[in-house]
Amino acid sequence: MSNIGAKTNLVATACLLLSTLAFGQDTIPRTIDSIPTDTLVIRTNQYPIRIIPRGVNLTNPVITFNETKPLMRRKKRFRVPSFWEKKNEFDLQLSEVAFVNWNAGGDNAVSAIGKLYFERNYKFRYFQWDNDLELRFGWNAQEGRKWRKTDDAIRLSSTIGYRRDTISNWYYSVKMNFNTQFADGFKYPDRSKPISRFMAPGYLFLGAGTSYIPEGKDFNLYISPLTFKGTFVLDQTLANNGAFGVEKAVLDNNGNVLEPGSNLFAELGFLVTHKWELPITDNVILNHNLSLYTDYLRVFGNVDVDWQVKFNFKVNEFIQATLLTHLIYDDDILFDRVEADDGTVIDPGSPRTQFRQQLGIGINYKF
Repeated sequence: MSNIGAKTNLVATACLLLSTLAFGQDTIPRTIDSIPTDTLVIRTNQYPIRIIPRGVNLTNPVITFNETKPLMRRKKRFRVPSFWEKKNEFDLQLSEVAFVNWNAGGDNAVSAIGKLYFERNYKFRYFQWDNDLELRFGWNAQEGRKWRKTDDAIRLSSTIGYRRDTISNWYYSVKMNFNTQFADGFKYPDRSKPISRFMAPGYLFLGAGTSYIPEGKDFNLYISPLTFKGTFVLDQTLANNGAFGVEKAVLDNNGNVLEPGSNLFAELGFLVTHKWELPITDNVILNHNLSLYTDYLRVFGNVDVDWQVKFNFKVNEFIQATLLTHLIYDDDILFDRVEADDGTVIDPGSPRTQFRQQLGIGINYKF
């Protein structure tokens, strides 16, 4: 009977071993402590990988900070969107010619024209405020003579507009323009008597009207049926001569000043201005700036014209060529004035069309 029991135990043990190998399950050995537990962890067999995909790294992953670089730029914080648009531009054009033993002859010369341009524009729903300031100065230095001025301008413009809804492109507008120059102007080669100076003349336009400003285009048409134009001549010598339309001084028979000339010539009239920036090609931009003014009080229909047309040819980010034409007609500016030795005016002069053309290439930097 004992042999039968032993054989039975042996068969049971063999069956248990075969079942364990067949189903691939076993138990993790665990040490028995004083805390009773009934948790049993079961794991399956790990089959070897026969096909390894390309690019798989079988090494154990390692976390390291040896190649971590510090953050060089600060994280940009969220800012409330601004309704201001700004533009800053610096332009410098240079030209130079030099001769050494040149058989055809010629004088060494250097020319330069510098310009600073600033824009500050605000727009939010019904309200729009546009401001721009332009500063220009140019000179030419030629061998054997003093330098001469070739360009000189200070131009400030500000326009405030209001529209009734966000669909319309028409604004009720108030506009201010101011123009003058930096340095004295002469009728070269005579440098003894300046024909213009700072604030002689200075032009101020102030009026109200309507503006057409379409969305997404650099186009501005301003029409003002009521605009004040003030011509300032703060140099008393020029004011006594009646320059730029101001009332000249009253003189006695010996040429002494009895009543000094006026420093302000006021007009009230109709003003139309038009500004348009039109891209012709990717590298060519047309800038058009026109101002037309006629006076109600003196000679209505006699129009003062100030018209600038400029082509900007962009070579690259910093190099730009410019072709500029500028036409001015103002019947208050007289040319070829003739005076006698005692100060008597023989010929008061006559108005003429003024025209300037400029072609240059230089550095253009926007910041």
